[in-house]
Amino acid sequence: MDQLDAVLATIEQRLSFVKTDPIDWRQLVLGFSWVVCLWESYLLLRQYPLYSKREPPPALAKYFNADVFAKSQDYGRDKAKFSAFSNFYRLVFETLQLQSSTFYPWAWDMSGRTLALVGYGPEYKISQSVVFGLLLMFISMIISLPLGIYQTFVLEEKHGFNKTTPGLYVADTIKGALLGVALGGPFLAAFLYVFDWAGDRFLPYLMTLLFTFQMVMVIIFPTFIQPLFNKLSPLPSGELRTRIEALAGKLRFPLKHLYEIDGSKRSSHSNAYFYGLPWSKHIVVFDTLIKQSKPDEVEAVLAHELGHWYYQHPTQFMLVSQLHIFTILAAFPAFRHSAPLMRSFGFSEPIAANPPAILSFLLYQMVLTPAEAILGMLLNAVSRRFEYQADRFACELPTRLKDDDMRGVGARLGRALIRLHVENLSTIWVDWLYSAYHHSHPTLTERLRALERYGGEPLDKAAKDEL
Repeated sequence: MDQLDAVLATIEQRLSFVKTDPIDWRQLVLGFSWVVCLWESYLLLRQYPLYSKREPPPALAKYFNADVFAKSQDYGRDKAKFSAFSNFYRLVFETLQLQSSTFYPWAWDMSGRTLALVGYGPEYKISQSVVFGLLLMFISMIISLPLGIYQTFVLEEKHGFNKTTPGLYVADTIKGALLGVALGGPFLAAFLYVFDWAGDRFLPYLMTLLFTFQMVMVIIFPTFIQPLFNKLSPLPSGELRTRIEALAGKLRFPLKHLYEIDGSKRSSHSNAYFYGLPWSKHIVVFDTLIKQSKPDEVEAVLAHELGHWYYQHPTQFMLVSQLHIFTILAAFPAFRHSAPLMRSFGFSEPIAANPPAILSFLLYQMVLTPAEAILGMLLNAVSRRFEYQADRFACELPTRLKDDDMRGVGARLGRALIRLHVENLSTIWVDWLYSAYHHSHPTLTERLRALERYGGEPLDKAAKDEL
């Protein structure tokens, strides 16, 4: 603990200018927002001309007919336009909020007034902080609502993917808001209580709280939260169930339940994933994936997913996230009592002199905007490496298991990836820098070439005919 305190003290000392220098933090944060928006706009400008290409990449030409390719280009072009508008739309609201030196003080004052209606005064800082956090969440939801409605009922509807009814959309929105209150409120209260209770030695206790919350969510999400939005049913008996159970048994994957989820009631996009604790795992397959792919192709997709389990990629990502959280929290004390930071956002002198933790932490996160953008690219690079490893795992299964029945799994995985791209009208011309920033998976061309290098059978004309 003493060594940790020494490290934290060193970090705080090197960032001591935060508490003393008269930096206009509000304008700095606004500048960060514009820089990130302009960077993302630049990436879109690199990507957008690729939607005008009339033919797929040579490596994919034999798998995509002219009609499918044209539809995927149209879909990609419309998504790019929507992304550009969304970026500008959000930037306008961020600019209005940041240019006004009264928005965040107003929200803090409004949370206090709301609390006073039920008889609580300003001494209940944690309660006021929770109301403040929920108020900002509600404002964010209202601002984002038009974008969500347009994306679902115009963009996705136009290209044949939307299955969500207006009633279901309203129900999902209400459920999401209620969950935000039910889970976010108590968690935020506990988060802030640690600051009050532990003082400057908050770091180990806060890390423990955050890790515990993550573990609790792993347990309760599939049991209590997922059923609020989707129906999980046992995967019916048949070839697909037999294949998945046999594969899990051969790999000693601790499969407890095998579910089919009704993703088709919202969208025709498809997916498959697993979740659970180390000794009890559950596999979930979207009904859309089952309808769009053959059983041996779904098996190949799950062989890839089990590669993530074999190499412990979820655990590695969790460790990376813990390091990320630690780094953020370790630097926070320098901003915790920064009067210049609070003043620059319009807070009065009494609040600036002794800021509530939620205010200083919120503003601190805004300052981190460009660092988080860079970190996102690094995490994408790690994720891409994991995807290649999982693909290689699937290709090597016949050798690993010494099982001739698994021969050709690499080719089946390639066919499944192509089918998913066809069914989802996924973009296949992708700028490398745009992809590095936005995509956690390699492009289809990159994955197919890697599959052949890993020993997967080349996709020939016969494979094309099967698609």
